[in-house]
Parts: sequence; C-alpha cells; structure tokens
Amino acid sequence: MVDKNKQTWAGCPIRFAMKNFGDKWSFLIVRDLMFKNKKYYQDFLDAGEGISTNILASRLVELENNGVIRKVTDPEKKSRYIYSLTQKGKDLLPVMFAMINWAEIYDPVTEVPKDFIEKLRNDPEVLSNEIMENL
Repeated sequence: MVDKNKQTWAGCPIRFAMKNFGDKWSFLIVRDLMFKNKKYYQDFLDAGEGISTNILASRLVELENNGVIRKVTDPEKKSRYIYSLTQKGKDLLPVMFAMINWAEIYDPVTEVPKDFIEKLRNDPEVLSNEIMENL
C-alpha cells in the first residue's frame, strides 16, 4: 500500500518546493542571507518584517533540516550561531531573481533598487557571480 502522505509531495516540482519552504518567512530568511548579509538570529528578527521568535526558530530549523541553510557556532561568541546558505540554498538564486524581476514589474511600491534590476535584466550572470562571491 502506498503512503498517501509521502505520495502527496512526490513528483510535482511546485509541491516539492512548497514542502521545502512552505511560507513567506522561509523565503525572507533566504533573501536576508543571500542579499542582505544577515547571518545571526537577531539579524533576522531585526529585518523589519515582524517575524515572531517562535516562527523564526521554527523556519530556521526547517530550512536546516531541508539542507537549505547550515548553522555553526560563532567562534567569537559561543552562545550564538552563524547561519549561511548551503549549496542547495545558493542554487535558489535564479528563483529569487525571477521573483524579484516579477515583483519589480507588478509591485507599484517595489523596493528593488534601480541599479540592481538593471544588472539583473542586462547581465544576470555578472550579478549572479557578484552575489555568489559574497556568500
């Protein structure tokens, strides 16, 4: 007999992605790691999105369990962790680019900097390399 719960998420790429991310908070954490040089728990809390501590803790665990991020003990302050993207997380860059490009077109109050969107549209490979060098 096939386990319906396992089958529910099998095969469909959209379902697979939603299983790994589930909601906006996970993508915002990836955004902060990828584009905003955030790396500490407090950085994510202070990002201005209003995420609660329990949701943040939950999403960080999920992202780590799904292999999107890793955490290591901060060598300077042993009581905190440094979060970073794994290769699996870095491979989300084209997805993030697509969302940014789409939002810049359709969001009348977009916060996408003009120089960023110009680079994204004119030479995404150069922009991608710049971002990857900083990760």
